[in-house]
Amino acid sequence: MNKSRDGKLNPMILVIILMVAMRFVRGGISDPIAWVIDKLLMLPGIVIGLSLHEFGHAIVSTKLGDPTPKSQGRVTINPLAHIDPLGMLALFFAGFGWGVPVQINPSYYKHRRRDEALVAVAGVCMNLLIVVLTTVALRFIVHLAPMRFLGSSVGSVLFEILENIIIINIVLMFFNLLPVPPLDGFNLVTQIFDLSKYSWYRPLYSNGFLILIMLIMFNITGVLLNPLVSGVFKICYSFIVG
Repeated sequence: MNKSRDGKLNPMILVIILMVAMRFVRGGISDPIAWVIDKLLMLPGIVIGLSLHEFGHAIVSTKLGDPTPKSQGRVTINPLAHIDPLGMLALFFAGFGWGVPVQINPSYYKHRRRDEALVAVAGVCMNLLIVVLTTVALRFIVHLAPMRFLGSSVGSVLFEILENIIIINIVLMFFNLLPVPPLDGFNLVTQIFDLSKYSWYRPLYSNGFLILIMLIMFNITGVLLNPLVSGVFKICYSFIVG
């Protein structure tokens, strides 16, 4: 059982349980084996996306003079340094997820607001880079690999894994850009408009988790993100098969 530091049940576990329950209420899982296989094919995309997202934060903060990520072993692409098991489960069942947050010390930055903004956007930029590189790689595979390979079980599995890497990283990119605390988008907006100087900033930030969960539960995030994710993926797919 995963508990918070004060000994209480981690609320994210309750969210994941509720998401699973809602899936069954809406019709359940008609083919459990196919569902498990589908989730396993998503695993590389989740590991790569979450790990490199947090690595992006760590490497940029380090380059800007902050020794904290390096001292904590976060300037690495090793998934063991970045993966939060609960965050992976959330991405599996709830459609959103997170890694272990990279701790930074902005007092080391020469231009604090600018550098905090750069660190905030570094994670989503890493997800975008993954999308671009995987799309290019998949285009080469589609156009250069023999049709016998593409039509084989191995070829189809490889295609689906790479396709999932693209989709998952598009989702992570747009989800983290939402201007809701504690997401990167809110940190970026905070630095651009210097929101921390306002009296409502602290109450908003401290209740950000609850606000985010409510947006997810009522599918507001889905309404906002699905057209963006679908649109970007269509562009990528057109490039792959074009």
